[in-house]
Amino acid sequence: MFNRDSHNNFLKANLLSQALPYIQKFNGKTIVIKYGGNAMINEELKNAVITDIVLLNCVGIRVIVVHGGGPEINSFLTKIGKKSEFIKGLRVTDEETVDVVQMVLAGKVNKDLVALIDKNNGKAIGLCGIDANLLKCKKAQSDHGDLGYVGDITEVNEAIIEHCLNGGYIPVISSVALGQEDGKVYNINADSVAAKISAKLKAEKLILLTDVPGLMMDPKDPTSLISEIKLQDVQRLIDENIISGGMIPKMECCVDAVKNGVVRTHIIDGRVPHSILLEVFSNEGVGTMIY
Repeated sequence: MFNRDSHNNFLKANLLSQALPYIQKFNGKTIVIKYGGNAMINEELKNAVITDIVLLNCVGIRVIVVHGGGPEINSFLTKIGKKSEFIKGLRVTDEETVDVVQMVLAGKVNKDLVALIDKNNGKAIGLCGIDANLLKCKKAQSDHGDLGYVGDITEVNEAIIEHCLNGGYIPVISSVALGQEDGKVYNINADSVAAKISAKLKAEKLILLTDVPGLMMDPKDPTSLISEIKLQDVQRLIDENIISGGMIPKMECCVDAVKNGVVRTHIIDGRVPHSILLEVFSNEGVGTMIY
C-alpha cells in the first residue's frame, strides 16, 4: 500500500536521482564557499550549512570554506569597551583591534567551525592566512581615511590548500594575512579572500553566502531577483545604481574571480536552509549567478 511514508520516501529518492548528474559533473572539482552573515550565528542555519558542506565533500567535491566573523569580533570589542568603526564597510583596525581579530577569527570562530564539521563526521583542518604563508597582503588604501591594519591580498600559496584537499580534508580558512613588506598581521575582507583563493585554484564555483536573496532590481522586492548576470553587464548595473552599497564589493569579488578563471560565481541567501545544496544540485539554483 502506497502510504504517506512511502510517498515521502519516493520524494526523497526522486530528489536524489535529480542530483545525480550534478554529483557526476562536480566530482573532483573545487568549490569555494564564503561563509558568513546570519547563517553563521543562527544555530539551525549553521547546522544546515555544515551538513551541506560535509555532504559535498562526501560525494567527491573538493570544498574550501573561507569565513569571517564580524558579529563575534564586535561582541568581543564591546566587552573590552572598544567601539567598532567602519569606513565603506571595512573595519578600521588599529593594533589593539587586529589582535582581537586574529584571536577571534583564527582562534574561536575557526576552531568552532572545524569542531562542528568533525561532529557531523566530516574531516576539516583549520587554517588562517598566517599558516605556511598561505596569504600575503599589502596595506589597503582608502580615500575616506586610514583603515589601519586592513590588507589587500597580493599572494596565495595554494600548496597547503592542495595538500589538505588531496588528503580528503576540508580546509577552513580565516581571513587574516601577513603583510608582504612588514610581516605584521592584517585583517582582510573575507569575500576578497574567497575570491582570490578560488581564482588561484581555478575553482568551478565561488559561492558567497549573504543575508539577502541575491541581487534584486528593487532591494525591497524579493520577487525582483536577478538570477543571472553576464560579466560585461556588471558595470552598467553599477552605473544604474541597481548594484549599490554593500553589494558592490561582493559583485567586484565575483567579477575578479571570473576574470581569473573561476567558471561560475554565486551570491546566495544563507538564511535559506540548505541553500548550498539547492545551488549546486538543481537546475534552477538560487540567488544570483555571475558568469
